[in-house]
Amino acid sequence: MNSQTVSSDRLKKLIVTADDLGLTRRINEAIAKAHREGIVTTASLMVNGGAFESAIETLRANPGLDAGLHLNLTEGRPASAPELIPTLANSPGFLYHHPFELMAALLRGKVRLADLEREIRAQLQKAVDAGAQISHVDGHKHVHVVPKVFRIVCRVAPDYGVRAIRSTVERVPRWRSVSTQIAKQYFFGKALSGAFVLAQSGNGRRSLKTPRRLYGITQTGFLDLQTFADILSRMENGISEVMCHPGYADDDLRRTPTRLHFQRERELELLTSHEVQDLLERAGVGLATYRDL
Repeated sequence: MNSQTVSSDRLKKLIVTADDLGLTRRINEAIAKAHREGIVTTASLMVNGGAFESAIETLRANPGLDAGLHLNLTEGRPASAPELIPTLANSPGFLYHHPFELMAALLRGKVRLADLEREIRAQLQKAVDAGAQISHVDGHKHVHVVPKVFRIVCRVAPDYGVRAIRSTVERVPRWRSVSTQIAKQYFFGKALSGAFVLAQSGNGRRSLKTPRRLYGITQTGFLDLQTFADILSRMENGISEVMCHPGYADDDLRRTPTRLHFQRERELELLTSHEVQDLLERAGVGLATYRDL
């Protein structure tokens, strides 16, 4: 089995999405390896990442690798000229550095919706202009589930051929141990689940297609073989998604504001292991992409 295998006769299917394509060149290399030699089927593209051009080369070299937009509204510089979106960014970069901070600013009326839409469109357009076939939208730090962001994405994404969006309604695997970080991520995941339900319910019939469940928010940085086995054992019929972060810890990565360093290399080993492929086979779970929605 490899990442291009999709079993059409299985009732349970899993999209395995590697986030942060375009963040660094070595992350791009790791995602390509996890696709060619492992189980990754999909990658989330950061158009304002430091290795965007390398990411586009990676997608061209791996036509079976599905691509989504990893919408980024809180980190680094925008795709739009900052002077065109003054309530969202300035010359150093985005003004709000966490999705909840952005959501609070939106609620207070400090961010113009026109600025928000301009930047969302700019990121989609940059991906499309570079030749990426974007199947869906998800968000850096899940910013896409901020209700006003979600509504704009659902309205404008079809203009770029995009018909799907990541659900953050998480199914949490069994915990074998509890750390402060896992507990924080668990409660963050609960908040994201609530935000997604709220955003989707307030969007009427304009919502995009979604996988049935998401796995991996609580386990970000802690994905291992036993956790993956727990995910497979709890999967329901239909298409679900697990998010992951393969990569290599190098100087470029250390210069980015991420807490995931050696964890990315550990996940790469997991995603390309024979053991994880055997788990999928024994569980009767086929691999899928957002295109299969």
